[in-house]
Amino acid sequence: MKLKNILILCAIALIIAGTVGTCSTRKSGSTDTAVTEITEAPVQTPAPVRTLTLTATGDCTFATDINASVELGFVTYAEEYGNDYFMKNVRDIFSEDDLTLINFEGTLSDRGEREDKQFAFRGDPSYVGILTGSSIEAANLANNHSSDYGSVSLTDTKQYLDEAGILNCRGKDNVCVTDINNIKVGLVGINYLNDTMKTELEEAIQTAKNAGAELIILSMHWGIEKDTEPTEEQIEAAHRAIDCGADVVIGTHPHVLQGIEKYKGRYICYSLGNFCFGGNNAPSDMDTAIFRQTFTFNENGLLDDDNYELIACRISSADGYNNYQPTPAEGSEKTRIEEKLSGYSESLGLDSLKFR
Repeated sequence: MKLKNILILCAIALIIAGTVGTCSTRKSGSTDTAVTEITEAPVQTPAPVRTLTLTATGDCTFATDINASVELGFVTYAEEYGNDYFMKNVRDIFSEDDLTLINFEGTLSDRGEREDKQFAFRGDPSYVGILTGSSIEAANLANNHSSDYGSVSLTDTKQYLDEAGILNCRGKDNVCVTDINNIKVGLVGINYLNDTMKTELEEAIQTAKNAGAELIILSMHWGIEKDTEPTEEQIEAAHRAIDCGADVVIGTHPHVLQGIEKYKGRYICYSLGNFCFGGNNAPSDMDTAIFRQTFTFNENGLLDDDNYELIACRISSADGYNNYQPTPAEGSEKTRIEEKLSGYSESLGLDSLKFR
């Protein structure tokens, strides 16, 4: 064979040997088997599902007005039974969730001068233990009793809540954004009875969004006392708030229940009434309700999964008077409150409610 042909054959053999060299060899018995190793692209795992369960109540006032009966007042009960007495019958409900939100209507302070108004509330700073001992993590301070003993009483209240780890919100200057279950939660509180603060609604919501809030919970203090129907102003403000980015609206101030509306997939509780309410030892209406909703997020954001329930309650565990111990209703009383709230909500376009 010519030298040229020999060199060509050697080159072909080297090429073949190089190709085989890209494979690994696995020995099985006496037979060699060539196995090609294939590198696969990494599998993209979906973002984990995240959830947050919110529980919300109505007005909580931890004080007795100086013109009210001392013997039957909230302070007397606190001195006799201690802080753990008040939320005893709902503590388990609050412990089930990730965030419990109340409307804190009043102050915690030992300073200031009483404002010239019909009712004013200043509670002992130690009453913050009612919240910390009952799995209550957040309080709205945007209401018409947040500075009943002057601006210093509001400053003190916020300080005591902050020191106790209780989240709080009030207007555009006190928007709270925090991380819960790896969800950025924005708490916004607006006192719509205040002509200045009512103009802060959109800005406060935008502040929460700018801080990265994925879920915006709005507390609104509004409406007319004792009215069981929301005003046109309430409805307009609620719709506008949701249009701006609020994911749920919790209303207080009327001291009675008002209906619930669903607007663009978001719930509006126009009034949850009173709850642990030291403002009156014998209110004419002692019905209330707890609102609970679980929010679920996946890789696409907040799901429209309609996961909510209501718990019919009374603000007192006693009949005929307020002992400041909110309690889930049972039997015929439970049915009556559920039917009342359902009727109020039907007029707002929500034909049925989910109750526990």
